[in-house]
This record gives sequence, C-alpha cells and structure tokens, in this order.
Amino acid sequence: MEKVRLNNGLSIPLLGTGTNTYGKEDNSYNGELNGDYSALQSAIALGYRLIDTAISYRNEAGVGETVKNCGIPREEFFLTTKIPPSDDYTKDKETVRQTIEQSLENLQTDYIDLYLIHKPIEDEEQLKLTWEVLEEYVGKNKIKTIGVSNFTEEHIKQMEAFATIKPAVNQIQSNPNNWNDDLIKYLLKNDIRPQAWGPMNATDEHKEVLTEIGKPYGKSWAQVILRYQMQRGVIVIPKSHNPENQKANLDSLSFLLSDEDMTKIDHLT
Repeated sequence: MEKVRLNNGLSIPLLGTGTNTYGKEDNSYNGELNGDYSALQSAIALGYRLIDTAISYRNEAGVGETVKNCGIPREEFFLTTKIPPSDDYTKDKETVRQTIEQSLENLQTDYIDLYLIHKPIEDEEQLKLTWEVLEEYVGKNKIKTIGVSNFTEEHIKQMEAFATIKPAVNQIQSNPNNWNDDLIKYLLKNDIRPQAWGPMNATDEHKEVLTEIGKPYGKSWAQVILRYQMQRGVIVIPKSHNPENQKANLDSLSFLLSDEDMTKIDHLT
C-alpha cells in the first residue's frame, strides 16, 4: 500500500475505504443498521487498512467491532472518524470530550488515528473550543492526527487565529463533476493533505473519455480516476460492497498515468 506523509510526520495510506453504507439495510446511507459488515470484512481481507467512518454514519461501533475482531493488529490500521457540527456534540468543551470518549468506546480502541470536524462549524467560538479539545486529545495521545472535512480555504484561514496544531487533512468532494482544483492546490501548498470523498462520481460522458484513457493501461475508467487523484497527491476513499470492485480499486495502485494523460484529465469537464 502506498502511503503519504502528513504534516505531523505520520504516514497515511493513499487509498482506503469509506463505510457510510456499511452495516445498513439495502446498503443505503439512511437504512436501518442490520449488523452486516461483510463488505468491510472483505475490504480488510483484500488489504485495505485506511478505514473511514463518522458519528453521523451511525456505524462507528460496527466498524470498530469488525476491525477489532479481524485478527489483524490494531497498529496496522488507520482509523478515521468525524464529529458532527451540532450542539449535541460540540456545545461546550465537556460535550466534545464526551463525544470523543464515545468514539473511542465505539471503535474499541485506545486511540484514533484521524479525527475530523465533519463540516464547518459556523460559530467561531464553538469551532475554537472544539479544536482546542481535539488538540487536548492529541496531547493525551488518544488522537494521533486532527483535521477537517468540507472546509473551504476561508474556513481554514479562520482557524489560523487559534489553532496551535494545523489541520493535517481536509476531506472534500473531488471527482470529475467537481475536481475542486483551486482548493486542492491551496491545501497542498500549505501542507494540508486533501482527501477525496465520492471520488468516482462521474457522468457517462466522463466515463467514456476515461475509459479511452484507460485502454492502453488495461484499466477501467474508475481505476483511471483513482490513479489520477493519487498521482496529484490526493488520498482517496472509494467504497464498494462488491469484493471484485474493491479489488479493482486496489489495483489502481499498480500503474502510473503519463503526463499527457494527466493533462487530459486535468481538462475533463
């Protein structure tokens, strides 16, 4: 598994798996929890070690139990979860502490590799106190890395007034429908690693172009997207319930796109 270095010196896998529909009826985000984590078990068996969940996914506990019981040492995994930007979780410092402790309990772990603020907290004082508690837990070594999700450049600049630890990751939308190029360039310039959610959302027209690019490599349009993102420094967390597709996503690590093909994809709209 390829890894990249974060601004705190730790390394994170360049490719992982999302989990927002795992353990749910009809593999639906809003489906009732049904305890079926076979898709995550399959991903782990294939070699996925970056596992991305969130409190709002409602499946932290199921993800934690699956990782705990898989027979692979905890230190081989990079577990990510996220705190929602609402009073239920970020009203005050004690509430944030309780939220983090619940995540640790749900994930059945002594530490969390990456804890993100799931969406911008528009109240600056609430954002400040949430970040200060996250920094506190880094100091306790209960969280290894802290970051944000769906933050704009302006949101990140706002944090400079109070953050003593710079965000290491910003998890954002990035796919052919919206590459988010300007934000990604800003993040990379400032040593904040971009991570793409929904990396394979694409139109049929996009898929046709990407399929043609992939033919000389013997790769699919989806593998081309993932390779493109990784080559430009973006961590990707595709998600599939199908073991064959999970394996194919991992196989995007096995080739390199030419500079010419990277430029073609740069201009894909």
